[in-house]
Amino acid sequence: MTSVDVRHPPIPRLSPADETQVRRALRRNRMLATGLLILMVAIAVATRFEPSQGWLVQLVRAGAEAGIVGGLADWFAITVLFRHPFGIPIPHTAILPSNKDRIGRSLGSFVERNFLIPEVILPKVRQADFTAKIAAWLTSPENASIVADRIVTVLKRLLAAGDSAQSEFIQQTVGEQLRRLDLAPLLARLIDVLTTSKESDVLFEKVAQTIENWIATHRTQIDEMVAQHTRWWIPKTIDRRIAAEAVDGTIDLLHRLRQRDNDARNQFRAAVAKLTDDLMRSPEQSEKIQRLKNLLFDDPEVRAWIASVWGGLSERMMQELSDPRSSVRSALHSKIIALGHSMREDASIRTLIENLIEGFASQLIQYRGEIGSLIAEVVKNWDARTVSDRLELVLGSDLQYIRINGTIVGALVGCAIYLLSTNAGMYALRVQDWFR
Repeated sequence: MTSVDVRHPPIPRLSPADETQVRRALRRNRMLATGLLILMVAIAVATRFEPSQGWLVQLVRAGAEAGIVGGLADWFAITVLFRHPFGIPIPHTAILPSNKDRIGRSLGSFVERNFLIPEVILPKVRQADFTAKIAAWLTSPENASIVADRIVTVLKRLLAAGDSAQSEFIQQTVGEQLRRLDLAPLLARLIDVLTTSKESDVLFEKVAQTIENWIATHRTQIDEMVAQHTRWWIPKTIDRRIAAEAVDGTIDLLHRLRQRDNDARNQFRAAVAKLTDDLMRSPEQSEKIQRLKNLLFDDPEVRAWIASVWGGLSERMMQELSDPRSSVRSALHSKIIALGHSMREDASIRTLIENLIEGFASQLIQYRGEIGSLIAEVVKNWDARTVSDRLELVLGSDLQYIRINGTIVGALVGCAIYLLSTNAGMYALRVQDWFR
């Protein structure tokens, strides 16, 4: 694993193909600008040694000399942006490397104050309609398959982390959370939900009837069980009578519990309500439940059973996920497509997602100061020489046109000045002759 030096973070680079193309353009434009400057030098030298110093020769020489001045001036102006000319530390040269930190601060402040503001971000977020784009992307079967495959891959990696690691995770993390959980209020709410609805009354009556029917059907086995667990000296007649009384009493109690307005049923409801209230309010009941829960989770056999259950479940899940035609993949695929359709058609879901996106954008805006500082810090930690070289690679090709234009414009200005100065002398002589 390679380490990254935080003091010198990597500078963004172009792709190899783009970098090759940019370097080729920079080299071509630099040679063109330099060649044009050399041409001006050659013309100036040639016209200087021309025997016949006529008007045209002087015009060309004046243009060439001015072109040399313009080309050299622009070469100097471009060079001082990135480095010291000829390595000489002339003041106010190598502007970008010398002012890198200030440029970073200015860039961070510019982004913070002109881009990361509600007036810019939120209208763009609403205009982009990310919800519709996400929905259209998810409804494509190919994209839904991609998302399903990614989810399956993540699940498989989690399951493949190792049985020992999973068991340790369950015992330390989940077990610890369960130990801290106050179970008594949860049990109270569960009992209240299971015993206060109309459906719970129907279910209770069916359970009571089932138990009553089972006891009535197995009276003989109950008699035998009573006979086996009583003293040897107790007569069998008494055993059968005790068993019959117990069975009849239980059947009678269950029969009365099935009747909703019976006193036994009301007493049962009152007992359940008292139990629920005790679980919710009584510290003693809560402590008993917590102590029983902790004893249960501290038992080695219980922990081994939980680990065994998780191992078997994870193995079956891994087999299911590894099958390309598994029901899990099919269900994920269909649910993802259904989610895309819901995002596109259900206004409430669209509103929810749009609010989430706008909320994320608002959170981003709140941290614009930190983002601006981050930009300044990153630029500050870049290597100055490398930054200069990368900027010259990106901008230098276009900047060479300044040299080309400076050489050409300088030559044209030189010719114009020569023409104006020559004609001005001629016009002055004509004016003098006219006044004579």
